[in-house]
Amino acid sequence: MNTPQLVVHHDKELMARAAAARLITKVVDAQTSRGSASVVLTGGRNGNGLLAALAAAPARDAIDWSHLDLWWGDERFLPEGDPDRNVTQAREALLDAVPLDPKRVHAMPASDGPWGGDVDAAAAAYAEELAAAAGPEAHAPVPSFDVLMLGVGPDTHVASLFPELPAVRETERTVVGVHGAPKPPPTRVTLTLPAIRAAREVWLLAAGADKARAAAMALSGAGEIQAPAAGARGRARTLWLLDDAAAAQLPRSLYPPASP
Repeated sequence: MNTPQLVVHHDKELMARAAAARLITKVVDAQTSRGSASVVLTGGRNGNGLLAALAAAPARDAIDWSHLDLWWGDERFLPEGDPDRNVTQAREALLDAVPLDPKRVHAMPASDGPWGGDVDAAAAAYAEELAAAAGPEAHAPVPSFDVLMLGVGPDTHVASLFPELPAVRETERTVVGVHGAPKPPPTRVTLTLPAIRAAREVWLLAAGADKARAAAMALSGAGEIQAPAAGARGRARTLWLLDDAAAAQLPRSLYPPASP
């Protein structure tokens, strides 16, 4: 298991801009070496803030958007186009402004899609889509994502893996339906920890004072069932991107000596 690396920025706006620049570099490097790149997006205020910063970044045109696969870590199981869906918010923040190949934008199923209200069938279908895209180098039946981004909730949840609920205990399936999530909407689709850990790099985003306890708990040895963020790690790198407020409760032994 690799040791998490931490970068602490002064505020959430600087964190978003720096993370966007970091993502551009990572995608361009992957495309230069392999011709394409694969990224898992996250929703929430920090994930959407990063996408908005990426949309505003002059260097965004360095990315070959037509050779970028986009996936999602989780989704609210709502009708297509619902403003609360992560993909809807991502389109508004960035995706509609860049020349993506629609076939490489892998949105999670909606509740009015082919599987109707059957969230478990929808989750199984997304798992099949991931498996079909997995290459020979894959470490799980999912692609070897270059970067998988996760927002960290105040309760330490990542994607829609909430403390103590069945989804965070899953060890075999890569995608599951979530019933009874403690924040609305209660029905969701999420990647599991086995899928998350197949990524080359996992980036965890936390900004704001309401994330301080969660960051400290996840980085101080808590178990993944009680603190799902503690179980989110990449094969090559696990990177926590925080602002000063979210880092306020970190033990000094963890706090990076020189962060931007």
